[in-house]
Amino acid sequence: MPRLFTALEIPREQALSLSLLRGGLPGARWIDVENYHITLRFIGDVDFRTADEVVHWLDRIDRSAFQLHLSGTGAFGNKKPHAIWAGVSPTPELYALQGEIERICQRIGLGADPRKFSPHVTLARLRGSKVPDVVDYLAARGNFQTLPFTASRFVLMSSRDSVGGGPYQIEEAFDLFDPAEAYDFDSNDWQPAKSML
Repeated sequence: MPRLFTALEIPREQALSLSLLRGGLPGARWIDVENYHITLRFIGDVDFRTADEVVHWLDRIDRSAFQLHLSGTGAFGNKKPHAIWAGVSPTPELYALQGEIERICQRIGLGADPRKFSPHVTLARLRGSKVPDVVDYLAARGNFQTLPFTASRFVLMSSRDSVGGGPYQIEEAFDLFDPAEAYDFDSNDWQPAKSML
């Protein structure tokens, strides 16, 4: 069974901005542009019955779309850096979605994610990169940011056996509703749509 995780996709315009951060760091293996994403919850290797149950419950999530933007860069691993990332603007909606997915995973018997949720887009995996080189790389790119974008869905992705960084495949997609579509326009007053009552 492939390794599963939930994620938000990065739109093309923002992915192209991220791709401009590639290069200039010895020992970096850069993630392919089409594999950029924001991991919401790592699920891991599960059997098909559990995977079906995950999909069943994720499909019941009823949350609205929300705005995000990418900002800043950083590294994981202080004395021995192992990854370079771009930051994600923290929003209550992002944390609420991630929290609901985490609760679903625990409810169906998956262990709690031991890592604190830290929204980011991995740009490169590092092998043998020297700390001063990483510091210089980050210092030159610390003011990175993108235009805002709308997270209109989240996805269940799988990764095949590899050294990390893809290839990834979307197994299922789950739409987040547009708040504007939840209302009917009637004589200059917004009224809740019948589906929302």
